[in-house]
Amino acid sequence: MGLNLRIIAHIMGLLLLCNGSFMILAALVSVVYSDGATPEIFMAAIVTMLVGTMAMFYTRGHKKEVKPKEGYIIVTAGWLVMSISGVLPYIFTGSIPNLTNAFFETISGYTTTGASILSDIEALPEGILFWRSLTHWIGGMGIIVLAIAILPLLGIGGMQLFTAEAPGISSDKLHPRITDTAKRLWLIYVGYTLLETLLLKLAGMSFFDAINHALSTLSTGGFSTKNQSVAFWNDNPWIQYIIMLFMFLAGTNFVMSYLAFTGKVQKVLKDEEFRTYFFFILSFTIIAAVLVYFEADVQISDYHPMVWGAAESAIRHGLFQVLAVVTTTGFVTADFTNWTPFLTVFFFGLMFLGGSAGSTSGGIKVVRHLLIIKNGILEFKRTLHSNAIIPVRLNNKSVSEHIVYNVIGFFVLYMLLFIIGALVLAYLGLDFESAIGGAASSLGNVGPALGDLNPVVNFSILPPFGKWWCGFLMLLGRLELFTVLILLTPVFWKRT
Repeated sequence: MGLNLRIIAHIMGLLLLCNGSFMILAALVSVVYSDGATPEIFMAAIVTMLVGTMAMFYTRGHKKEVKPKEGYIIVTAGWLVMSISGVLPYIFTGSIPNLTNAFFETISGYTTTGASILSDIEALPEGILFWRSLTHWIGGMGIIVLAIAILPLLGIGGMQLFTAEAPGISSDKLHPRITDTAKRLWLIYVGYTLLETLLLKLAGMSFFDAINHALSTLSTGGFSTKNQSVAFWNDNPWIQYIIMLFMFLAGTNFVMSYLAFTGKVQKVLKDEEFRTYFFFILSFTIIAAVLVYFEADVQISDYHPMVWGAAESAIRHGLFQVLAVVTTTGFVTADFTNWTPFLTVFFFGLMFLGGSAGSTSGGIKVVRHLLIIKNGILEFKRTLHSNAIIPVRLNNKSVSEHIVYNVIGFFVLYMLLFIIGALVLAYLGLDFESAIGGAASSLGNVGPALGDLNPVVNFSILPPFGKWWCGFLMLLGRLELFTVLILLTPVFWKRT
């Protein structure tokens, strides 16, 4: 049987309508702040929604069934369609007139990478800044998860899309119906965003800065409204502590938040991935804070007023950068590559960690590292007891060999793609440090990198092909490799 191309095109139209609606929201912000970009942003919204309407109209007689193959195509094509249409506000307003740069900024937004080519962010119109943050927020919980919540209106089941969108270790659902799961996830996501906005406003941010940073934090994106990123508020520790709290929550499996809200706190505390995630954050922060305090105090004092003392400053900036890198949010309070050589390598290593499965963060994810470590330890026992069947256990439950092999395969493929990604960037003229940093940052959706792509500069130095290449790595990382790469295999396109 062939592919159901009509349902693919129909859902692309639906996504374009959603994207256009968000553009209208950005245009309304432009009206409020009288930034002069309103007509252009509205025009971008109209074009996007018109194309989406036409796509839905001409495919209205589609078969309302999404098979696994269609699911993978819809997810990958959906992210590309959203990214392509998402360049229109930048192009129409002239904020980023170059197509390559506009696409890089847009796909960096939707994949919640946060890498930017902009040198003067504060010069952008408020409507464009808000649109930039919205691309993060839309991509954070997942474009397709958003669409799943309204697919029943079209009579379409969404399980295949959810599986392709979130191909993690498990597909735990909060509710038997996948659409209700998507709605509950989005309710938590929206609630956290509103709460962070309120707290940041109370802490001293303007409302505009507060809502933009909340959109970026919950999506673990990292786009800021300031050229200095969060370092702009280094004299206000409360703002940074609030952002740290929500970075931690955004890097946690959203199912854990749901369990906590429904009174099942003990289940959260017993979850192995959550405990490992918390332990990683705590131990890495201690290492960073101690080294910052004893070895990088001069650099820290240059970048950050120590309003609460040297020890507090070291802890705060150590914790902030650990959270920003581990959760792949990418906010910046300092150039950690300017602290010590050890900390530069240390944070580079953290780019491969990632937050929890089921979170908005990128990277390999804590649960995969946990299963690889558990399986590695058990190999010693299996060597001594060759006839024994010793399964890997997670949360006191046996993990099937299929999942263990999947995790190992993912890790090997991830590292191979990192090496290939770095080689391509090196071929394009980047030095060793910049090449490996750019590849790790793009594939892990981290944002800041190393060398010439360090946290206080941007990716504008990349040649055009380098920007498209990093955009491809961002998409691979955001959709966890298999969803995109399976489309490049001959077996996928064979008729069955």
